[in-house]
Amino acid sequence: MQISKRHLSLVFFSLFLISSGISAQDIKNDFTVISFKYDDVTGIGYEKDCTRRDPSDVLKVGFTYYVYYTKVYGRAPGYWGTLWYATSTDEGFNWKEQGEILGLGKNGTFDSQATFTPNILYAEGKYWLYYTGVKPTPGNENGEFENNSTTDITALGLAVADSPDGPFIRLSDEPILKVSPEPEKFDSYRIDDTSLLYRNGLYWLYYKGRSRIHGQGGPAHTQMGVAYSNSPKGPFDKLGRPILTGSHEVMIWPQGTGVAALASMSSTFEYAADGIDFTSNSLAAKAENRPHAPGAYRPDLTHAVITGEGLRWGISMVHNGNEAYLLRYEIKKNDKQITE
Repeated sequence: MQISKRHLSLVFFSLFLISSGISAQDIKNDFTVISFKYDDVTGIGYEKDCTRRDPSDVLKVGFTYYVYYTKVYGRAPGYWGTLWYATSTDEGFNWKEQGEILGLGKNGTFDSQATFTPNILYAEGKYWLYYTGVKPTPGNENGEFENNSTTDITALGLAVADSPDGPFIRLSDEPILKVSPEPEKFDSYRIDDTSLLYRNGLYWLYYKGRSRIHGQGGPAHTQMGVAYSNSPKGPFDKLGRPILTGSHEVMIWPQGTGVAALASMSSTFEYAADGIDFTSNSLAAKAENRPHAPGAYRPDLTHAVITGEGLRWGISMVHNGNEAYLLRYEIKKNDKQITE
């Protein structure tokens, strides 16, 4: 069922009432004392001639932690690869790679070239795997992907399973979210890099977008947007405008009764009491030595919360020449490790 504008307005108003007890200044004071500590990991760390990149948020099922990511041999760019996953039982220091979790789509479909940048959510008794798909460049005589920054658009797909170990089955050969048809829209060329949140009865799908008018300008023009649904399987209705600039890598998490984000281009923590209005809060607390393409350990991915306990640790990416690999980051506050 489609979400009406009136429904959305009521939700946003209720969010404002719930969130108004925590100020952006309170959040900023908290974030200004944060730094990051990094540790190499086993199982999904550096491997010669292998790229592991763009890790999902980390979810915990029983005593096991799960992370999903893009894997490809011999290439670092983001438009090749398939989805793999790994598990850990010691809070992300040591991982066991379990194998490919979602391969390429059928010939001619939106994800027949690559599946990448996954994220995960547990809802309604199932595990929902959101991902980006790309197909060979339309019109290419050899059926190849050109990465030409004009016509090789991306789209978001969704697969579902009864277990975090799969098997994950595509809901459809069609994407659940497409680029906007209007060239001037911020997401008319690329949509990518989802992060999910259940909030006030709706499923919030945060994503990054880039416009066709900025296609040649590269990632510097990407901005974060959001779409909503009554169900984890959609359909999703876009808000229709960007909510955070400088967000080439999307990572959000529940912070208090609001939503926090790590803006990649400006290397700043941002906060929105209503989950949308990041700009007016003017948080911009500097994230020193920030993680790249990070996913966060988020207990709310399996147990929805009203008040989020914030960011603790997660998995991020390191570029190593033509290769990329994963490592663990941890939040430090006042030079003391935050523990559970």
